Amino acid sequence: MIPTTRALLICAAFLCGLEEVVLSQHGHCAGNLCFVLLQKPEDFPGAQKNCKEVGGQLLKISSEEAQKTLPTPLNRMSGSYWLALHDNAGGTTGEVSARLHNCSSISVTNEGKLSVSWKPCHGKLDGFLCQYSTTDLCGRLQAGGGAQVRYITYWGFQVSDWERFPPATIAVAEKVGGKYPNSKHLCFAQTWTRAPWECEVLNGGCDHKCKSSPRTCVCPAGQTLHRNNITCTAKDPCADCAQGCQQEGDSHVCTCRQGYRLARGRKSCVDVDECEERKDLCTGENRECMNTEGGFECTCKDGFVEDDGVCVNNAICEKCEHMLCKKRNGAYRCECREGFSVSAADPTKCNVHCAERDCPADCVYDPDVERIDLQKCYCPDGYIRHNGNDTALCTDINECEMGPQCDHMCENLFGSYRCICHEGFELHQNRCVRVATMDWEEGSGTTSPSYPAASTALPAAVPSYIKTGSVLGISVFIVLCAASLYLLVQIMMKRCGRFELPSFKHPDIDIFYLQQVTTETYKRLSFDKQFKNDFQRQ
Repeated sequence: MIPTTRALLICAAFLCGLEEVVLSQHGHCAGNLCFVLLQKPEDFPGAQKNCKEVGGQLLKISSEEAQKTLPTPLNRMSGSYWLALHDNAGGTTGEVSARLHNCSSISVTNEGKLSVSWKPCHGKLDGFLCQYSTTDLCGRLQAGGGAQVRYITYWGFQVSDWERFPPATIAVAEKVGGKYPNSKHLCFAQTWTRAPWECEVLNGGCDHKCKSSPRTCVCPAGQTLHRNNITCTAKDPCADCAQGCQQEGDSHVCTCRQGYRLARGRKSCVDVDECEERKDLCTGENRECMNTEGGFECTCKDGFVEDDGVCVNNAICEKCEHMLCKKRNGAYRCECREGFSVSAADPTKCNVHCAERDCPADCVYDPDVERIDLQKCYCPDGYIRHNGNDTALCTDINECEMGPQCDHMCENLFGSYRCICHEGFELHQNRCVRVATMDWEEGSGTTSPSYPAASTALPAAVPSYIKTGSVLGISVFIVLCAASLYLLVQIMMKRCGRFELPSFKHPDIDIFYLQQVTTETYKRLSFDKQFKNDFQRQ
């Protein structure tokens, strides 16, 4: 986890307090408690103030604990130092003695022997011992590649045998005998942050200068930044390359990252416009290609937004009166706030919606008009305005009472009405039409098709047995007609067999003339011929 800028700035403010004191070379940490020796001549009140300013307090310890704990950290640090010794009364010896103008201290001889002493509180000693309660400690840094790690606390002394390190400790990973360190890290919030970190905190860990944007270490002219990103070294052959460098034979050439190509000078890199060079990068309806630094993006055209991987038109959303828009059935539609509904005439507008018999009217009140009946108020369709108790209301119009709206029955609704038909009829555009069925399919178990007809044009219903008799009578009539036609044809064929036309004979040829006659003429001729034959028989 990388510490935030604000957290690191808090760390920087804490470290700035230490710059006013001489950094110690000795200290010790055990658990969450650390103490440090600060070598700065101060009197007892000044020592207390200095410890407080850097987030600590004078070391509180008993005489017995001092004899056991302090000899090793204070080895070869001869001198007298302020601290606060515990007494048996529950306070500190320093505080009790302060009332007598003497404060507790500890003296270290050249041989490393310690002794407790009381000295005038306003006298200056060689330094003082501060203690700090720390949290968010860091563990040991794991450095690979055979590198060793040395730890420098923010009090200024190096340690190597600790397992836990307080915040602002710097860990330097380096190889034995190496000229430059491999990396540098800062402990904060139980995490080691690699340099360069925020420039406000210890110069970002840079050896020379730190640049905030982009965050990097900067080297003076004639030097180049080492690959550890914190150390400045002599200029290398790849120093002028903008992005990368590689060796070719005995020389080095600059290279560019993907999405870039070398410029004319062969040092800097220019962006490649993939959208211009390749027209098939962005496929799909209403998509277009947009070039970016080092790459490209496929975006939706103006007026379209991406939804489930498809570019859809949401231009109507910009026109919605109530600025509410949702996708329904693959298309964006305007919506309205509670109490309103989308206008049927304009899908971007909202009309007042009322789901009760009486609703408040939508009024644009004029403060200069006192009477409610003179205010401009609007009601939804199907409602009429009326005023009562100094309130403008909208009351539902009962369309069913305003005259014949339907053929059969009318049901009033809030803001509208609907027509209802009797059984056996269907509603077609406010008209009730009878549902007709085919009788010959009755009882077959098959639903017959319906043929709507106007109810006023349909005859009254008749019993089923009358319908059956009608079918039987029609069938008998058709049989009789067929028999009569058959007999008539037989008679005509017999008569036509005896009918002869006059002929004109020639010795060599007979010539017949056919004459077209009508049915009446044919009957008359047949009758005359039969009459003549009967007369001759007599």
